[in-house]
This record gives sequence, C-alpha cells and structure tokens, in this order.
Amino acid sequence: MAPMHGESLMAAVPSARPLGSTALRMLLGNQLAPHFGRNDPPRLAWYTCPMHDAIARVPDPINEPVLGYGPGSAERAKLKEALAAIDAGSIEIPCVVGGERVHTGKLRDVVMPHRHKHVVARFHAATDEVAERAIKASLAARREWSAMRWESRAAVLLRAAELLAGPWRARMNAATMHGQSKTAHQAEIDSACELIDFWRFNVHFAQELYRQQPNSSPGVWNSMELRALEGFVFALTPFNFTAIAGNLPTAPALMGNTVVWKPAETQVLAAWQIFLLLEEAGLPPGVINFIPGLPHGSTNLLLDHPQFAALHFTGSTDVFRMMWRRVAENLDKYRSYPRLVGETGGKDFVIAHPSADPKGLIVGLVRGAFEYQGQKCSAASRAYIPQSLWKQIQPELVETIESLKVGDVSDFSNFMGAVIKQGAFDKHTAAIAEAKATNGMKVVAGGTTDGREGWFVRPTLITTENPSVRHTVDEFFGPILTAHIYPDGAWQETLELVDRTSPYALTGAVFSRDRQAIVEATTALRDAAGNFYINDKPTGAVVGQQPFGGARASGTDDKAGSHLNLLRFVAARTIKETFVSPTDWRYAFLDKP
Repeated sequence: MAPMHGESLMAAVPSARPLGSTALRMLLGNQLAPHFGRNDPPRLAWYTCPMHDAIARVPDPINEPVLGYGPGSAERAKLKEALAAIDAGSIEIPCVVGGERVHTGKLRDVVMPHRHKHVVARFHAATDEVAERAIKASLAARREWSAMRWESRAAVLLRAAELLAGPWRARMNAATMHGQSKTAHQAEIDSACELIDFWRFNVHFAQELYRQQPNSSPGVWNSMELRALEGFVFALTPFNFTAIAGNLPTAPALMGNTVVWKPAETQVLAAWQIFLLLEEAGLPPGVINFIPGLPHGSTNLLLDHPQFAALHFTGSTDVFRMMWRRVAENLDKYRSYPRLVGETGGKDFVIAHPSADPKGLIVGLVRGAFEYQGQKCSAASRAYIPQSLWKQIQPELVETIESLKVGDVSDFSNFMGAVIKQGAFDKHTAAIAEAKATNGMKVVAGGTTDGREGWFVRPTLITTENPSVRHTVDEFFGPILTAHIYPDGAWQETLELVDRTSPYALTGAVFSRDRQAIVEATTALRDAAGNFYINDKPTGAVVGQQPFGGARASGTDDKAGSHLNLLRFVAARTIKETFVSPTDWRYAFLDKP
C-alpha cells in the first residue's frame, strides 16, 4: 500500500474515535512516517485501525540461552569491544517526559564501582517540576495506550526482546558490567537473558489472562475485560538487577498502564540503555517517562497525586514501609485504592542436614553467598551446618573462598567485582570489624576490604556461637556469610531457629540426601521463604520456572515472572449481554394454581 496523505486516509477508513499522532504511528506504522513526526499534532480527526480480526497467538516463549563468553568466542569479542567503548568516554543522560528530552542542569556522576574515579556517565537529575510533568504526560498517554489492542502493546515488548537478544546484547551487558560491577556471566544472566525472558514470558502470561473468560448460560453472553488501572503507575527500581529495572515499568505497561519510572542512580547507565531500546522497539512517547535522580522526599509528589494507581517497587524494606504509610494517609484523596507491589529485603538461609552432600553444599554456599558480591535479594547470608559436616567441609570451603579473585570485571578471570558504592563499602567494613570484636564470632575466611581504586570487599565467612547475633538477623547486602554450627541431634530445634531468627522470608535452601529430612524442612520452613530450594543455592530464579518473591518483611509476594504479577496491574470488568430481554416482570411462582 502506498503512503497516503491525511485527507486520502480519512476517506479510506470508517469513522471511529479521535486519536492522536501516537496512535497513528503505532497502529498504522510506516505508512504515516512521511507525514507525521514523533511529536506532530494529529492531522486526522477520525479514523479506525485497519487490523485483521484473527484471534492472535503470540510466539511460545522459551528461556533465552546463556552465552558462555569463553576465550575465542564471538560473544566475548563483541562484549570486549562494547566495554572498551564505555571506557573511552562518558555520556550525558537526560530525563524523558512525554518523549521529550529534558535537561535540568542538575548533573550527577555515575562511576564504575571497580574504578570509582572513572565517570562513565552524567545524568540530569529530575526536579519536582519534571516529576509533575511526567505525571501529566503519563495520564495524557493513557487513553490511547490503554485503548490499543493488547497485541500491539505485546509487539513492542517482543520486538524489544529480539533486539536485546541480538544487536543490543553486548551493549546492555557492557553497561551493566561497568555501571554495576557485574562479571560477564552475572551480566549475561541478568541484563540479557532474564530481561529477554521477562518480556517474552509476560506477553505469554498476558495472553493467557486475556483468554480466560467466564461461562455463559443459554441466551446470555458473559465476558471479562481486564482494564488498565485508572491513573498512572510509579515504578521505582533497584541498582542490582538490570532485568528488574526493565521489568518493573514494562509489566504494567503491557497491561495498558502508563508509567513514571525512577531508576536507582547507581544503575542509570544500563537503565538509559533500556529506555533507548524500548524507544527503538516502538514504545510511544509518554507510556513510560524516565525521571532519574528525583530526590527521595519528592517521591511524595507521585504518592500524593489523586490518580496514583499503583506502585511497582524493588528496594529496601524501610523505604517500602515508608511509602505504604504515606499511601495509607492519602486514602481519602485517591480515585481508586492504589495497588502496592513490592519486593524488598532478605536474610536468606541455607540449612544443611547431616546427610547433605559435602561438595554440593560447598558450591551452594560459595555461589549463593558471593556471586555478584552478595548484592542479590536472594543471596545466602546465614547458614546452619551440623557439627559433623562442618568438620568435613571447613578446610575446602575456606580454601575455595580464599581462592576467589576479586577485581575489575573487565578482567574475565575475576569471580567478583566491587560493591556498588562507598556507603555499602563502609557498611560491610563495619560489619566485619564488629564480628572480629565480638566474643563467640570468628572470621574464618576473607575479612579484608580495600577502597583505594574500587569498593572491594573480600568474600567473608564468619562463624558464630550465638545464633541470634545481628549478623544472622540484619540484611547487609554484601559478600558476608555467617554460619552457625549446630549439634547433629538438634535438627528440629534448628529448623525452628531458622524460621524465627529473621523478619524476612524471601529465599532459603535445604541440603540433604534424606527424604524425610527434606519433607521436615519443607514443612517447618513453609512461611520462611517465598522461593525454596532443595539441594541448590537460594539464588538464580528463572522467569517462567521459579516465579520470584517473598512475604513477611520481604514484600508482597506477587511473583515476578508469572501471571500473578500482571494481575496486580489490571482492574477487571464483567460484562453480561442478554440477547433477548424479558418482557414480563412476573416470576412463575407468583401465578395462582
């Protein structure tokens, strides 16, 4: 079909409803490219979309294969090239509101944690005025975006997934490595594979939700509509996972919502790549508005707005509770009750039974506690090991931990990088010093830090005689694992100890070759972890396989990576149509015999 001028197009399609240039671009695609710019006002007052009437079926999702980045591989060469490009210069990152780049002049530095004198980006921090504009842009875009057929919204994420799987992969992974100090493997499983999986599987989950419809009796047609929430969604994303930063704004957007997105300042380099990727994939202006650096206190501008519809959050328990209190204070002013979806802290456990496989336990502890410097919500930070097994594994466990290389992640021989910032480095240094000074506690591996070039904390293993010390209760979010060595005969008592020690309930693992012990642990710790692992480390949840989230102080357990998460961002409407209306108000029981 040849490109058409507005007048010809208006004559060619039936009248429907007024939509702006955003919808024209999305629904009619390249046909209008010569005539409509990204922010042009609409030239057509009325039109409809010439889409087919097929009941669409999205491609079946599969988990993205993990590339190995071995010596001599093509992916390793591409990643090295992308890392060098970031090394070579610094970029300037704006806010984006309604598709418009906004330069506030309030510039802040983004540095490499492993080379903290190296500035890789400077971003324009959002102001109150920018936040208010972002709310307005989100609400303005909602009408067209929420009215668009779900297949069109899905197509944006499916295209984004394909772009990330191909030409954007090295670029995104390099930004995650240098911006967040992740190794090549940790970046690959996060900023490539998991984010691709979120976008592909969420589309599949959305299709299944839209497909579920109620039964209908004779003469009646019942249907269920899943509407976007009335208002805007506020997405507040963390530093540690690029995939979470990409999922929290796009999951609500897939379901027809529009979003104001505030990424963590220490993750802005990769967050900006996510935003650019979504633009290339066809996301219309205003659907997701990008406001990095908004001051902490200014988030109340969003929480206080009458059309605040939902919060999608990953971060600290304290911040989430603070926002929950603020929302509770505002209940009388909201148009609807806001949905609060949060994944917060964890003090994740590994408990070993005397029958546990020693080699498997060592690998589970090392990988579970120290991959990505322990900066995973799911990282193992407390362990319970029976006396007899501890005697077997201690020498090899300590030797393994001491052998782990720590340094610049662009050196692929390093197992760990640096912790994210100075504040985290200081917190971990203090926790290690406290353990050294506490009676009954002993640092048996690691225990040193070096902040001269990067914020490096050696992987540290601590033992404690007292199972209730702060190191088994509080979240440190670093490479510190505290182990309590318990008597072999105290299995049941130790299960109870694990359950009551920490306020969190995110992830946990049991190691045992005794099926009865596995059953006992699974039962006793039913409420202690939202993700529970048997003979495996408590990290590494895969989208579509282990939906992720926990309860208690760990969040609302809305299971990212499943349909349960998407359900939080829709409001259902039941529609009943009676084909032939009754014409007599009387029921049969009223008739005289």
